[in-house]
Amino acid sequence: MSEQQDVIAEFEDAGVLAGVRWAYLSATARSLEAYSEADGHDAAWLGNTRFTYFRNRLDRVFACERYAVHSGDDDSDLDLLYAELSERDIETMPRLAPGLVRRSNLNGSPGWAHGHHRFLLASCVFGKLDRIPWPQKSPTKQQVAGQRNPEPPQPSLFEDFADEEVGGLEFAATAANELGLVTFVVAHSLDPISQQVELVLGRARLNSGGGQAWHWRHDLLGTPPVAGGRRQGDTPLPTGPSTVPDAPVRLRRRSEEDRGDRASGER
Repeated sequence: MSEQQDVIAEFEDAGVLAGVRWAYLSATARSLEAYSEADGHDAAWLGNTRFTYFRNRLDRVFACERYAVHSGDDDSDLDLLYAELSERDIETMPRLAPGLVRRSNLNGSPGWAHGHHRFLLASCVFGKLDRIPWPQKSPTKQQVAGQRNPEPPQPSLFEDFADEEVGGLEFAATAANELGLVTFVVAHSLDPISQQVELVLGRARLNSGGGQAWHWRHDLLGTPPVAGGRRQGDTPLPTGPSTVPDAPVRLRRRSEEDRGDRASGER
């Protein structure tokens, strides 16, 4: 099988994809619920808030950081786990074993790992997932995108390549050695007007000359939801955010490209 098939099968069977999908949908819904242009919120606020919620939800569903289970009982500390989540979020949260996924940050950029595979987060402009300009992102994202694609056969001689291609191959080899784990990217976007979202997992491609941003990518929103819910018995659910929809959101489209990692709080 190809790397894409191997990684997607591994993550899907383990429940990792379901966890990522739940975390992003929860984070997006919560961000849009809190968003208010009348209160001074703008695109940068929405991007940073979405990223913050996304990171938090990933830690919750994977029992990482402050949500780590220390007692051996994965249903303990439910008040902390469910704090500020909506009833729908609680009901749909996948039930995953603690320790299945661990935090594995890279140069300060939040990351999560399962086995020998890590993923980081990257935001982008809605509708432009395939043209993410990795050379304009942070050095960490450039390093991840510089990993060598394992699929095509690797040439043994550099003489057949232009100087810039040789440099690219040398950078890729260096990046792969320094990362420690094979690292993928979960890229996400949101159109605040239509409230449409995008979410993919893939191997980023360092597109120095522009063009295709991925060696391969997989649409995570096409993954069907799994049965969720960690609460057992008839214990009452905690009070979550109001489910009453806010007034319709209107946000002027920006003509410039995505403000990048700094606007979303990512590195």
